[in-house]
Order: sequence, then structure tokens, then C-alpha cells
Amino acid sequence: MVRISISLCLPVPDIEALIQGRIITALPKYFIRPGQQFVLYPTQCLNIPLRIEQYYNSSFLPIAQSAIAHLQLLHSRSDTLKIQAWAKCESCQILNQTESLAALSSLTIWTQQALQNILAQKQNIFLAYLRVYQLPKAIEVSVKYKQNSQFLALTQPLSVTDANPVLNDRIFLKRKDQLEKLEAPLHPELEELQSSLASFGITNPAARTLEEDIKVFLGWSSKKLIQQLDSELAWINNIAALGNRSKQQDEGKSNYQAGTDFENIVRQSLEFLGFTIDYFHKGGAGGIDIFCSQPYSLVGECKAGKKIPNDTAVQLLNLGTLRLKSPEIFKQATKLIIGPGEPTTQLQDAAKVHDMAIINPETLEKLVKLQSNYKNSIDLFKLKQYLKAGQSDQEVEKYIDQVNREISLRSHLVQLVKIYLEDTGSLNTGVETLYGVYIASKPPQLLKIEEMHEILIELSSPLTGYLGRTKGSDWKSDRFYFLRDLPIRTNDL
Repeated sequence: MVRISISLCLPVPDIEALIQGRIITALPKYFIRPGQQFVLYPTQCLNIPLRIEQYYNSSFLPIAQSAIAHLQLLHSRSDTLKIQAWAKCESCQILNQTESLAALSSLTIWTQQALQNILAQKQNIFLAYLRVYQLPKAIEVSVKYKQNSQFLALTQPLSVTDANPVLNDRIFLKRKDQLEKLEAPLHPELEELQSSLASFGITNPAARTLEEDIKVFLGWSSKKLIQQLDSELAWINNIAALGNRSKQQDEGKSNYQAGTDFENIVRQSLEFLGFTIDYFHKGGAGGIDIFCSQPYSLVGECKAGKKIPNDTAVQLLNLGTLRLKSPEIFKQATKLIIGPGEPTTQLQDAAKVHDMAIINPETLEKLVKLQSNYKNSIDLFKLKQYLKAGQSDQEVEKYIDQVNREISLRSHLVQLVKIYLEDTGSLNTGVETLYGVYIASKPPQLLKIEEMHEILIELSSPLTGYLGRTKGSDWKSDRFYFLRDLPIRTNDL
């Protein structure tokens, strides 16, 4: 627990960038003593009188404009403002040469023009490296900022914890090392894309997810990725329930609505797994319930009720051939029957003859939950191999178990890199060293060093971003470092 009695006044866009993990530095008006702790007090004032377009890099400008507009709106409605984070000064660098300003601008949010103007007016630029922690809940304080104030006393001391750092130790030190050496940013195009997505992400969950992915890959965030809001995934828990509802309502009552709801959620589930649903072939009288055109053809029937009747296979065979207009295309397509009831013996025999897989809604729900926990973990071509003719729930369960084992292995490797670097204080590690650590760690499965290297390459690709990689002259001289955790999640949503 830390007691803080002062606040550091910074332009609100700078605080937004610090909380996002986009930067780890601030431009205070005066030198800050290393070790000093303070909350971050947002102001509308920039360090020097420049237009906002001249002060902030174009990639960050939309975020800066939005942050200032939001603060102005709050000021117009209230004489209080909200503080969201506190920070500790790790070090404070004094810059007084223009040669480094272009490189500093490329690594931060400020234009080279702004940095040059600060240096011209004040003879020094103070660059404070801040370790930032988010508060569990924003606190309200009175607006009492005065021009040129650097610190303001809090009315009452605030007790805070370091439980929620914006960046973990490893990423912060790596970023600090990059800044001190003024190394060029590795992925400027991705930084531009992240900035473009930031405003879309406010209302678009897909854009928000991609933006978070990019931030983690860039090292701007070390948080566990929140794929979507719980409310957006709540439907997943209804897959088996809607199937069972259709089964329960098969007791002399109308089963139409229950069957329609079940059919709709099956389509939604297959789409979530990555299939492309062709709604032209949507069910109803005389139509097949499901047709997926990509990544391969899949035709399906949803059967509500306690029993999956004998004629289901014949119905799928006739309607599928009729709608696809080619017996050969239908023969090559994956054929799937989904229902909560027990398939009759005659149906099971017919399904084996015509190569039709039968699964229950619980199995489909497990697949969708696995996909929601680990995005793109379901390989639809591999899944196809487990959709065996006849009742195939057990086969699909084998595939789900296999995917979970592969993810556990990768999570184990990510943790090994993280813990080894923390224990040794190293910035990265080589393949042979890590292989020795792996063998001694009671691994979930034995691997050859070449196999482990292949998985490390996968984990350090731009599309995964759990590890980083510095390429060597050959594969044995590759170096790997930790970026973010690969947590093992439960199936509960």
C-alpha cells in the first residue's frame, strides 16, 4: 500500500497515452526526483503554446483531440475531474541536444517541432520515465490547476496499490532500454493502424479486439486480452440449453419455435467457428437447414425433439442433392446432423452408409467455447477429420482435448521464457538454454529441440505475439523474449 499526497499535472492526451501503454515517459516542466510518486492530474494546457496539430504526431492526433474535447466537456458540466492512475518516477533524463529529437519523436507521441520548441524556450527537455498504475476506480478531485503548476497537493492523501500496472516489469524495462538507446520503432505501420482503430473501437467490438491485439504485440499492453464483453458472448451458454428446450417441448406441444431458435443458434455457432453460412440455402419448407460454402462445403440438418427420426438421413440426402444441384458436390461435402435427441438405430446405420456425422448440442457448445477462449484455435480442416460417420461426439471430444493439450504446451513455454528471464535478469534467451530449462521443468510432453524451436517461432509471430524474437544467423542463434501471458482459461463464460 502506497500513500500519495501530490499530483503531477500533465496534458490529458499525455496521460491517456501513458494509461494506454503507448508511451512510458512524460515531459514535466521541471526535473522530477527518481522514486517520487504521484497521481496523474489531467489538464488542457500543453507545455508550450502550439496548436495541437503541431504538438502531437499525426498517428496520435485523433486520440489527443478526443481526450481534450472530453475534458473540456467535463469542465463545462462540473468543477471536478477524474483521476485514473498514479505513477512512480523511475528516472528523469535531461536532453539539451537537437540531434536526438527526431528519434525521440518517432518513439513517443510528440512532434519533432514540439520538442525543438520546448528546447528552444527552456534550454532543457526533462524526460521522466514513469511506471504507471491504474486505479481500481477513478477518483474525483476539485479543479484547481494554475498555469505553470507542476505539482498540486491532494486535499487528502490517497492510499493506492501497485496491483494493476499498465506494463509488467519485463515490457517496461525493454521499452525503457529502447528509448534510452533511441532505437527506431519496429512496427510504425502497426502503430498507425492502432491509432486508426482506437476511435472505431468505442462502438465496434471487432475493431476493439483487433486494437487490443495490436497493443499487446507492440508492447503497449501486458494485460490479458479481453476478447469481447461478457454480454456479447452470453449466447454461447444457450447452445445446449436451446437444444434441450426443443427436446423438452416435444411432449404434445408445438415444437416449431423451439426448433427455429435451435436452428438459428446452430447457424450462429458454425459462423463463430469460422464457417461461411450461405443464407440463400436457409431452411424452412423444402430447404436444408444449413449450408456452409467456406472453407469447405458443409450441409446440415438440425433436429429438435427427443428422437432424431429415421428419415433425417434421407431428408438431408434428397434436399442436399436438390439444392446443391450436383450429386458429386454433395458427395464431397461434409454432412452433419445436430440434435439433442437419441438417433434411432436405423438412422445411425444410414448415417454411416452416407458418411453423415451426428453430434449433440453440448458438443457444439464445447467447440464454440474453446474458440471463444482461444481465438482461431479451431482448425476447421482438422475438425473435419473428426466428424466421423455416425455418432461422432466422442471423436470431436478427442479433437477438443488435443487442442487443449497443444495450448497448454504453448502456455508452458511462454511461462518458461517469462520466469527464466525474471530469475536471471536477462533481456532474452537462446534456444539451447531454453531447451535445457524445458527438459528440467517436468514438461507436459517431450519435444525435440527442433520441435520446440518451431513452436517458439509460432508464438513469436506477429499474429500471436506472446513472445518476441531476434533472428540470429541460424535457428540455434535465435533469441526470444517475453511479451504477454498465454493464460489457460476455463470453459465458463
